[in-house]
Amino acid sequence: MKKYSVNELRKMFLDFFESKGHLVMKSFSLVPHNDNSLLLINSGMAPLKPYFTGQVIPPNKRAATCQKCIRTGDIDNIGKTARHGTFFEMLGNFSFGDYFKKESLAWTWEFLTEVVGLSADRLYPSVYLEDDEAFEIWNQEIGIAAERIFRFGKEDNFWEHGSGPCGPCSEVYYDRGEKYGCGKPDCTVGCDCDRYIEIWNNVFTQFTGDGKGHYSELEQKNIDTGMGLERLATAVQDVESIFDIDTIQALKDKVCEISGQSYGKEYRLDVSIRIVTDHIRSASFMISDGIMPANEGRGYVLRRIIRRAARHGRLLGIPGIFLAALSSTVIEGSKEGYPELEEKKDFIFNVLTQEENKFNNTIDQGLHILSEMENTMKQAGVKQLAGAEAFKLYDTYGFPIDLTVEIMEEKGTAVDMEGFHALMKEQKEKARKARKGTNYMGADATVYETLDPALKTEFTGFSSLTGEAAVTALTTETEVVQALSDGERGTVIVDATPFYATMGGQNGDRGLIRTDDGEFAVQETVKLTGDKVGHIGTVIRGMLRLGDKATLQVAADYRADTCKNHSATHLLQKALRSVLGTHVEQAGSAVDNERLRFDFSHFAAMTAEELKAVEAIVNSKIAAALNVITDLMTIEEAKKSGAMALFGEKYGETVRVVRMGDFSTELCGGTHVRNTGEISVFKILSESGVAAGVRRIEAITGNGVFRYYEEVEQTLAAAAKAAKTTPAALKEKIESLTGEIKQLQSENESLKSKAAKEALGDVTDQVQVINGVKLLAVKLSGVDMNGLMDLGDQLKNKIGEGVILLISDKDGKVNMTAMATEEAVKSGAHAGNLIKGIAGLVGGGGGGRPAMAQAGGKDPAGIDSALKEAAAVLKQLIKEND
Repeated sequence: MKKYSVNELRKMFLDFFESKGHLVMKSFSLVPHNDNSLLLINSGMAPLKPYFTGQVIPPNKRAATCQKCIRTGDIDNIGKTARHGTFFEMLGNFSFGDYFKKESLAWTWEFLTEVVGLSADRLYPSVYLEDDEAFEIWNQEIGIAAERIFRFGKEDNFWEHGSGPCGPCSEVYYDRGEKYGCGKPDCTVGCDCDRYIEIWNNVFTQFTGDGKGHYSELEQKNIDTGMGLERLATAVQDVESIFDIDTIQALKDKVCEISGQSYGKEYRLDVSIRIVTDHIRSASFMISDGIMPANEGRGYVLRRIIRRAARHGRLLGIPGIFLAALSSTVIEGSKEGYPELEEKKDFIFNVLTQEENKFNNTIDQGLHILSEMENTMKQAGVKQLAGAEAFKLYDTYGFPIDLTVEIMEEKGTAVDMEGFHALMKEQKEKARKARKGTNYMGADATVYETLDPALKTEFTGFSSLTGEAAVTALTTETEVVQALSDGERGTVIVDATPFYATMGGQNGDRGLIRTDDGEFAVQETVKLTGDKVGHIGTVIRGMLRLGDKATLQVAADYRADTCKNHSATHLLQKALRSVLGTHVEQAGSAVDNERLRFDFSHFAAMTAEELKAVEAIVNSKIAAALNVITDLMTIEEAKKSGAMALFGEKYGETVRVVRMGDFSTELCGGTHVRNTGEISVFKILSESGVAAGVRRIEAITGNGVFRYYEEVEQTLAAAAKAAKTTPAALKEKIESLTGEIKQLQSENESLKSKAAKEALGDVTDQVQVINGVKLLAVKLSGVDMNGLMDLGDQLKNKIGEGVILLISDKDGKVNMTAMATEEAVKSGAHAGNLIKGIAGLVGGGGGGRPAMAQAGGKDPAGIDSALKEAAAVLKQLIKEND
């Protein structure tokens, strides 16, 4: 048998099923679409759920994919064995009501034995205990001896997920040979050792279950199969584990090369090598799909994966920043199947490097905080780090719990893991309760699910703002109805519409739908599952009925202003790439008739000069009146033309390419101006950070800019009127007023200082001597903190070496200042600890440095007690110093 590479096996599988009439679909993004039940795509079937449920009509009844997947449920165990990884590729062939068990199992056998060349004698099928049909296909039609077919129960060979579609499954196991086995005489399929591995699973979705053990036959039976590409390669290449197949082996070798370590010599090092190898694969693919490190959701999964890889790199002794270099090896090995890796490599490297730098700071900070916790434990004589402290390190500072445990074990102390896990459980429970209610699909349950999936809406709005159509469905917010009456809010669905539905960051159109008997104000237009468009709004006259002939009219001004803002985002993106660099990628956008918001990848705040340059470029292209031309072409033609694509976006074979002269070329399904001159003018309002490595620009165009300057003029005029001058002279007037204010403030401070001195009087006779250190503790009234500071400096000069404590009541509150001279501090005096020791007596708190400290309080009645206690506190401080 030839030892095919991973890339060869992927191609062989897809080519084989294409020859069997399957539509080969490119891998979907790792980011689930309209599925709140998943953070990340974790199986080949997950992105195809709408086809299996019938909610969306599939483009072909037969499909095949190689789907990139992430599973992190047992991330803490990844690396401890060589069996699993967080990232894997899942080969799958699918039937949506077309072929069933007979064809599926026959093709499974044909591919494994005739295409790949696995020995038939080493393959063992399994079936569900009660699935005689599958058993007979294997035995009678394919010719597998009965004793080589294993029957297993529900736990192993029946797929179901709560209520909904479910069914038995049939797996194929491969005997890798005795060298991978446990050596036991009864070792066979089902043994926990690595000899017999499951390589393919055929799921027969033939029932619907109620979640309580009751099943009924499905009218449309489906096939859902899955075969891990890495696991298949392990068998074909006859290697120990997934970490030894060609693409992952190359990556593992790179880890060993930059760390100076050898694989297979020490278990502890092997674990770290496997973790770094696996995690950099996951991180590279996640970032290529537009996922950014964050503190929640899938962004948190990415952050944890990156930081875990960085930490284990440290344990291996890898110097400096290294993840981007490893990602380059990932990209080289996988770009044949996933060209987006190569296209986004600069961005991937930037995100990895920035996050790795942040983690290095986190590690150093965490080690410092852990050291402080250790010192507290020693002082208290405690031998176990509290679970709350470990959780604080993990949750607040991103410090890995396994690193906390490891460090504490090295120092002979333990971690209260029970307390830690209790807090983790509490956090997860809060997150679980916060999740949205979802249906079987994992999407928000809505009235639209009950609509006929065969309904479709043709979009006609690229060329016209009006249209004629038939009303094909009507709904209120809770049910599908036959009619909507005057004043009633609902959704109108028609067979053709000029209304653009909210997509790709562009807000949907507004306007009117008229029938002979009614009029409907469209306030929002949305894209529904299965190529339907929903017009959401209110009946403002009469009644709309199912089947009515309708005239649709888009609000022309609203569409025109939205188009200006949308076209401006294209010019903006190209201008940003010109000024900041080609690492800039769109990370999100929102466009309506009033303004545009554009999120993009960049790792620092833009300077005023950069913003000015970007704005100037956009306005120059507006002034150039570039023609805006839209072409339909294949995705490959679009990429060759240099068109920019969006992260994680799933494109069909035919795409719309929008060109603005020779300046900007992007894939885009939205609506645009016909010529950039229609935009008139572009103005940036703000630039800010929204996430790690993601910046946001908010801007306006056309009429929005004119309105903006009208408001600025009105504000300027109002300000000039308040300052009793003209707008032209306002700057000079403000400068003059500012000078006057500064002079008055200076005079005011002088008066306050004079008043404070007068209130203080001569207090040098109140000096006490505490264990050889002078203490002057004085009560005042009506003096603020700045005044106390001034008086403190003057009194220090009067008494020479010593401690000054001043406490004043002002406006019902307490201000306190303490100062200690250099010699007093040497004797043990500490202004911060003195304040800390007495602040509670005035209902406050505070502290500070040895030489100076301040505090506030809420109880002036305690001032006398605080002054009296000061001598005792200072005495104790000096005594401790001795």
